[in-house]
Amino acid sequence: MAGGGLVASTNGRQYEGKVTPFVLVTCLVAAMGGLLFGYDLGITGGVTSMEPFLVKFFPGVYKQMKNESADKNQYCKFDNELLTLFTSSLYLAALIASFFASTTTR
Repeated sequence: MAGGGLVASTNGRQYEGKVTPFVLVTCLVAAMGGLLFGYDLGITGGVTSMEPFLVKFFPGVYKQMKNESADKNQYCKFDNELLTLFTSSLYLAALIASFFASTTTR
């Protein structure tokens, strides 16, 4: 049939699986995981460079960022182990949570 269309075929093989609550939860977990990972990637970089966040949680990094001396490396303004640990802990928590989520998605 030219132009295409939906044709009901009686001799085609049908998938025998059903949409169960387990399948729905698995799809929901996978979708939320992707959403949270993208959200985390987008927000983490922006939040850790915001001045109010740095003033409240990392005042040493804020002072270092505001100290604009000529001999300082302008590329590495956020050179702090604690800030790096904070950022990395978010991804480490996602890694550990993915191991526990594997039983749900199995």
